[in-house]
Amino acid sequence: MEDQNCPASVMTRKRKSQEEDNCISSTFYMDELNEDLLERVLSRLPTSAFFRLTSVCKRWKSVASSPSFKLACSQIASRDPWFFMVDPLLNRSIVFDSTERSWKKLNHPPLLQKNSNCNSMPVSASGGLICFRNSYGNFIVCNPVTGSCNEHPPLDPSLQNLTFHAIVMHSCPKYEQSSYKLVVVFGELPKLSFRAYNSDTGSWEEETALCKKFDDDSAESESSEDNAAVYFLSKAGNVVATNMQRSPSKQYSSVITTSKDGEEIVHFLSSSGSVVACNLATKCFSEYPRLLPVFFEYSIDLVECGGRMLVILLSEFFESASLRVWCYDEDVRSWHQIAAMPPAMSHEWYGKNVDINCVGAGDQILICLSSAEISSCVLCDLAANEWVELPKCFMDGEAIKFMSAFSFEPRIEASV
Repeated sequence: MEDQNCPASVMTRKRKSQEEDNCISSTFYMDELNEDLLERVLSRLPTSAFFRLTSVCKRWKSVASSPSFKLACSQIASRDPWFFMVDPLLNRSIVFDSTERSWKKLNHPPLLQKNSNCNSMPVSASGGLICFRNSYGNFIVCNPVTGSCNEHPPLDPSLQNLTFHAIVMHSCPKYEQSSYKLVVVFGELPKLSFRAYNSDTGSWEEETALCKKFDDDSAESESSEDNAAVYFLSKAGNVVATNMQRSPSKQYSSVITTSKDGEEIVHFLSSSGSVVACNLATKCFSEYPRLLPVFFEYSIDLVECGGRMLVILLSEFFESASLRVWCYDEDVRSWHQIAAMPPAMSHEWYGKNVDINCVGAGDQILICLSSAEISSCVLCDLAANEWVELPKCFMDGEAIKFMSAFSFEPRIEASV
């Protein structure tokens, strides 16, 4: 009830004064935060903001280099992926930031600028790290955000001459440090083996042989010739091989997933375009049935999305090109289509001898399409079933043609 002895104008002034006092008391000043709270707040900013922290003020510059700030960053469960783009030059670090939907140029890691490593090719990525392989066959693991690198002890010289089918990384983030495993699968089908590098021990584990697992409904007398590259004559009169992967960075097109039982499985493409699954726990491998007859396939790649291995297939039929995403159902042993590029988009690639090189991150797939005539990068959001062509990336006024990409989480705390 209003005070009868107080004029209305006085009451109004009192209310305004109280509101102004409340407004002043609720004003938030970052400088008033203690060091711990400030680090927690800044750790939740997008990683791209990290490069601007040092130029805000002396205090924030100090925070950016603080070990406790890196610890706060490591407690962020996940970050939107960046895509490390691969172009023919191999001597620059260009990424696509999926949060800001923009291109960024990072400082190329100093170790990769040395003469012995200047032609190092990215071959795998996991967490906040990317693995490169130099011309000598040695592996270098790098955090592309900070530029820190570590060169692994070389593999046995006897292994360098063998055929490598898969090179995959699996990171295990921890609060105080990050550890990872690098797995290489090599040999000639059906005689396959693998070796793993453990960052915790800093050494390669012993070589382990893989035996072939035959399904109940498959004959053990399958011809090994099925694994050989198959050639056919295209409509244009060109001889085409189904093991076509023109991007050198994707010659080890492979991914690692974890089964329902917690077993690590490495998937890679054989020379004939079929998917081979290697179970590192049971030390067995098997081949999935082909998606299409050999002569229908033009370009194929596989990715890991949300813990699943998916296959992206670009094929041509009925005078048009079709790009579809497939998932293999282990229970019924068959492929199921889960997404398809809109025909209006895929038709553009008909008859242009396009090669696809793909990478997955969460529910997203980045597809690099390239040919002698045209190149493009398309981002597919599986959850929303959206397909968007990325804007061109220009350097010195010239559009860059990317051959492939690798996805990673931009984490300043990821250590090598």
